[in-house]
Amino acid sequence: MPRSIPEMIRGDFKCEDTAKCILGIKNIDIEAYKLLVTKGPMTAERLGELLKRERSTAYRSLQSLMACGLVHRETRTISAGGYYYEYIALSPSKMKEMVQGNIDAWYNKMKKLVAQIDTDIMK
Repeated sequence: MPRSIPEMIRGDFKCEDTAKCILGIKNIDIEAYKLLVTKGPMTAERLGELLKRERSTAYRSLQSLMACGLVHRETRTISAGGYYYEYIALSPSKMKEMVQGNIDAWYNKMKKLVAQIDTDIMK
């Protein structure tokens, strides 16, 4: 992963790298997101099976995806009693809007900071 903006500009940065960087997620989170988009809503247990990882690993990934807003969960009732959670991914077009919004917010913040850099850096 690049350590600076110039490295990012010169490097071979891919869409997944951008999403990971902007949303603060990991490779496993991208894999989990893709599975939820392609296979539809599922439990953490099922996601773990598809990822070929432990349920706890899938659950941590789902927590990361929920924290950044790419996934939400819904409670499903079991007819014999009890409940379980089903995880649902945001559509790729909504993800795109989210990433673009974060980039725009970052850009605007950086632009304000740079406008004052000549005076603020000497304080």
